Amino acid sequence: MELDRDLLSIQEARDLVKKSNTAQKILEEFSQEKIDLIVKSMADAAVENSEKLAKLAVEETNIGVYEHKVQKNLFASKNVYEFIKDLKTVGFIKEYPEKKVYEIAEPMGVIVGIIPTTNPTSTIFHNALIAVKARNTIIFSPHPNAVKCSKSAADILNDAAKKAGAPDDTILCMETVTMEGTNTLMKHPDVNLVLATGGTALVKAAYSSGTPAIGVGPGNVPAYIEKSADIKNAVENIIISKTFDNGVVCSSEQNVVVDREISNKVKETFKELGGYFLSDEEQKNIEKILFSAKGIPSIDVVGRSATFIAKKAGIDVPPNTIVLIAELKGVGPDFPLSKEKLSPVLAYYEVEDWLEGCELCIKILKFEGLGHTLVIHSNNENVIKSFALKKPAFRILVNTGGSQGAIGLTTGLDPSMTLGCGAMGGGITSDNVTPYHLMNIKRLAYPISELTLEKAKPKKEEEKPIKKTATEEKAPPQEEENHLTNEEIEGIVKEFLKWRTGR
Repeated sequence: MELDRDLLSIQEARDLVKKSNTAQKILEEFSQEKIDLIVKSMADAAVENSEKLAKLAVEETNIGVYEHKVQKNLFASKNVYEFIKDLKTVGFIKEYPEKKVYEIAEPMGVIVGIIPTTNPTSTIFHNALIAVKARNTIIFSPHPNAVKCSKSAADILNDAAKKAGAPDDTILCMETVTMEGTNTLMKHPDVNLVLATGGTALVKAAYSSGTPAIGVGPGNVPAYIEKSADIKNAVENIIISKTFDNGVVCSSEQNVVVDREISNKVKETFKELGGYFLSDEEQKNIEKILFSAKGIPSIDVVGRSATFIAKKAGIDVPPNTIVLIAELKGVGPDFPLSKEKLSPVLAYYEVEDWLEGCELCIKILKFEGLGHTLVIHSNNENVIKSFALKKPAFRILVNTGGSQGAIGLTTGLDPSMTLGCGAMGGGITSDNVTPYHLMNIKRLAYPISELTLEKAKPKKEEEKPIKKTATEEKAPPQEEENHLTNEEIEGIVKEFLKWRTGR
């Protein structure tokens, strides 16, 4: 009898956890040198196969741009490796002699990685490298529409790890992907951590699984262009970022907020560089095809080009159009284009000054994207610092593109494809996730001050006065009684007897 797909998926999940758990018990005993050799082998294999896997990802998902997926694969392998290669993740990793405290790395164990369809191979590269660097094994649950390319990436890394001495099954990937199977993975008692990258519902499911989780939800990045900004540089950075892989990177700009004083110049620059401003009617047509009935980005247009989306919406645009721009008057459910679009479509707002811009950016982030990323283009340090202090986002990027700046490509942030949104975004960390987030730290502590035991001195109890009754208080004072000796008592008794007997 043929089993149903959900049952097959559940059984596959259980089998993979068993294999991964066995492999992890071996991996955790490896030295730093051996772990580093394995990670180097994995990174080299990822770099070597970046082009092949980028092509496979585009063919399977119909999302994004081949050349940009190659760049993401190289970033997630080469750049990430350069950052993590010298990190200590085995044994004693840090010493604080003045405090006499020593830190010892401890792996999490078996990790489950949930992979989005938008970054189906680069996220595999990144998460596998940081997991193994911290001596964990990892099982991936890819998006159902990207199983082939995600599993190919995982298999390539597992083979490379094995060649360098890692146990087989260090990196595994589901083939029969269902929600039931993914839930089985996340809730399995032998899974120690869930690393979830995807939509809001998926991240909530990870945090509700009962297993410790690091969740990375959607972004809705506002980019504010303040009047002191270099307008051409600002618009170029926004377009480069927004069109990168056709807008599927979670830190790509979704909304542009511009000071009214420079708005005309900003619009002209967008048009010169391939931006097309939609009419009110065209906006409505774009809204209809951009989102599903549930209000989430439609898979039919996610990661597709601006000209493809325009044609599908029945809009004629110049052939050099690379981004569609909708001028909006508000934020929220009544303005669907004010949320994450996962395509080269931007919302555009005008504000009177930076104070109004500040409030609008906060409103955008609260609507969707709390804790993720904000971009500001300005040469006014006071405005920049004010934005950094006030905005509910954990990556405030200055005069750079969101897609490249947030992941640490054009900034000094830790290179990562997994960007935490902190407590305000429903997550456990606000950091760019690295190997340090995938291990626990034991601490060996010696005394730096001595305790002394002081002997307690017995205290003499004070005699408490006896409270007299009312009668006793009124009675006249009595004379103190005399104490008689034995001889005196004997004499008194003899005198008494003599008197009684008359003798």
